[in-house]
Amino acid sequence: MDSLSSTIHVVGAGLAGSECAYQLAIRGHKVVLYEMRGETMTPAHKTAEFAELVCSNSFGSTTDYSAPGQLKWEADQLGSLNLQCAKRASVPAGMALGVDRNLFSELVTKTLEQHPNISVSRKLIRSLDDLPRPAVIATGPLTHPELAESMRQHLAEASDTDDFLYFFDAIAPIIDAESIDYDVVWRGDRYGEGDGTGDYLNCPLNKEQYENLIAEINGARKIEPKDFENTPFFEGCMPIEEIARRGLETARYGCMSPKGLRNPHTGKTCYAVVQLRQDNKSGTAYNMVGFQTKMAYPEQKRVFQMIPGLENAEFFKLGSMHRNLFIHSPKKLSPTLTSKKDDLLFFAGQITGVEGYFESTCIGLLVARFINDKLRGRPVSLPPRKSALGSLLNAITEDKTDFQPTNINFGLMPPLEGFKFAGRKGRKRARRDEQLVVAKKALLDWLNGDQVAISKTSFLTSATTVLSQQMDTQPDS
Repeated sequence: MDSLSSTIHVVGAGLAGSECAYQLAIRGHKVVLYEMRGETMTPAHKTAEFAELVCSNSFGSTTDYSAPGQLKWEADQLGSLNLQCAKRASVPAGMALGVDRNLFSELVTKTLEQHPNISVSRKLIRSLDDLPRPAVIATGPLTHPELAESMRQHLAEASDTDDFLYFFDAIAPIIDAESIDYDVVWRGDRYGEGDGTGDYLNCPLNKEQYENLIAEINGARKIEPKDFENTPFFEGCMPIEEIARRGLETARYGCMSPKGLRNPHTGKTCYAVVQLRQDNKSGTAYNMVGFQTKMAYPEQKRVFQMIPGLENAEFFKLGSMHRNLFIHSPKKLSPTLTSKKDDLLFFAGQITGVEGYFESTCIGLLVARFINDKLRGRPVSLPPRKSALGSLLNAITEDKTDFQPTNINFGLMPPLEGFKFAGRKGRKRARRDEQLVVAKKALLDWLNGDQVAISKTSFLTSATTVLSQQMDTQPDS
């Protein structure tokens, strides 16, 4: 291994690696960004573009009263590249930030490839020993087996039985918009959320249709991965088969809930609804919300074409499953996400135990700030615990035995001290609103007191300038 280098080596150009490389580059650091795709593919990716979205095209809620919305607000204050690109590549998705996958990846890729401080290396890194320090491993849950083995050996201790942990993740099908029956489906958002135009397509089911669909899902042939019985699902991306297995009515209280949706064709609320979300900017593709699946391909077509409005559906991409890897970060990593054995070896993104596109982005953003502090000889400044960023970081670094991947949620944020609210009705909403007020203040106080080499204003101006030079040349569809 080389000695400390003035260049930072970032392995993996997914969401976390791309964000991390960009944040380091605009702070004046030289970065080598390694991406194996193009030479070696993963079981889930389809392209060699940076920040390719594999499972869904949604970055989650943008509402100002939710924990995911707060996380985006905080990342916006820090000048997140991925957030800026997602906004530019956005498609109608109600209160969520949905994006055109191809346009989003293209924007991120071109921005990084053309940044003067970033050198891109299309190369598979097989061992940690091949990397000069400082280095960031942001290879995600589908890390190449050889590099994963090198990480296991580096992190292992004699008493370990869980150097790495695993869970199953699933992908939902994508449907050709022209094959949807628009005489049956209708546009609308639950409870009238969104911009009023109706960003989701809704497929209505009566009681008999719903129960037949659940029965066929339960009876369909599945692709059972190896070690299936010993590997849990991630609760935030549960396959529709697992939801159906848990009870006949389970889906009706989740992804197929009809609440807040009235069918304009009948004037009534349906027994159940399958929602479709626009998947690209041109509106030619829709994905099935909540229908991640491990059914065999022929079974997916047969079963999903039972859904009213999808009888003639043509699929651009069918659903699938893959096993994801993550580190037991509380045991193996420091509070600044370095290896406890090597304080110049950082880890970022989903591999650290966060789940979700934007959560991965934010960990990459934070790691870049940690590295910048360290290389400039300053104490590393952690985000405040009361902020969403601080709460997410705490969730993957605080000491715990049972460690599972997590999205941002209010349960990760610290309880309010001395909070009082008269009456029971609305108490939870009032408490959460106050948590967000506290989080915003904490984040802004941290930024104002952060001794960065460049001011917040010049940093954001620099970020916007570099990004807009690439974005302004891109078509809208």
